[in-house]
Amino acid sequence: MNLVALQNGLDNISFAVLFATMLMYWIGAAFNGIPYLWALSTAGMAIANLCIAALLGARWLDAGYFPLSNLYESLFFLAWGITTIHLIAENMSKSRLVGVATSPIAMGIAAFAALTLPSTMQSSEPLVPALKSNWLMMHVSVMMLSYAALMVGSLLAIAFLVVSGGQNVELRGSSVGSGGFRSKNDPARPYRLQRASDFVPQPQGATSESSSAVERIFESNGSTKTAVLDLVTSQPSQAGVSELPTLSPQRLSLAETLDNISYRIIGLGFPLLTIGIIAGAVWANEAWGSYWSWDPKETWALITWLVFAAYLHARITKGWQGRRPAILAATGFVVVWICYLGVNLLGKGLHSYGWFF
Repeated sequence: MNLVALQNGLDNISFAVLFATMLMYWIGAAFNGIPYLWALSTAGMAIANLCIAALLGARWLDAGYFPLSNLYESLFFLAWGITTIHLIAENMSKSRLVGVATSPIAMGIAAFAALTLPSTMQSSEPLVPALKSNWLMMHVSVMMLSYAALMVGSLLAIAFLVVSGGQNVELRGSSVGSGGFRSKNDPARPYRLQRASDFVPQPQGATSESSSAVERIFESNGSTKTAVLDLVTSQPSQAGVSELPTLSPQRLSLAETLDNISYRIIGLGFPLLTIGIIAGAVWANEAWGSYWSWDPKETWALITWLVFAAYLHARITKGWQGRRPAILAATGFVVVWICYLGVNLLGKGLHSYGWFF
């Protein structure tokens, strides 16, 4: 089969499979309990991943160079990266709800590349001199994988904000060094979820019977989250203590999973971003005689690095969890898109070739 025809077929198949997969994830979330739907959704994401990989492989054979030289190839490589990171995150979390957040962005990227870009931008072109280097694969592929990981991690953080309703819900320790730790700058919280032995501070006038009731709840239920929430929400409001969020145990468990997996995936993407920036600096010195030139792409790559460095610093050293790091990660999602695509739309620089002219 002609490789060009194969590529044209595979990009449309990838879009169609991702669109069907997105619908299955959403229907499965809305109508939980439909047999085999979650398994079909995961299979659809895996099939789309393989179709995109075959598309990139065919393009590599046809053009004779690693397929990351223009926007069309870059978008499909990003979609492949997102579906790959999705499968990793879904396996880590054991929750099919991850796909509710990730499938729309993968589908949208494939649709933009296959259906929106003009044919002139989809066809392979000879490499410009600066791209005729082994660094094309080493630098650009690592950067694209870092973008994919950071996007998926940020999407899961946004999903956490949706599930928690933006409330400041305290979770069990998922950040390094956060078990039982609270920054001195954090406001006092009337409950914690770290250990079953951590009891809620009792309102003034509370009797020993109420403490015994708490112990019985822990012994009979075995769930710290349910026991704490039941106790707190059953107590009357006290002066100086704000009302606590009333999430169901199911939503609280889902929020905790999303927060934890988001942190882990961003922790995977950040080292890739660091390696990609270093490799890009070495390549820039070879191609242009300077490691750093404050090109718009380089500047926004640095901004992206700083945003996610702040996220990881806050989680690892300050013990942040829940809403505050999720808001920071959601900001990072926008910053990644500006770095990846926005600077090429808003202005030209040393990285503008092969994208928009």
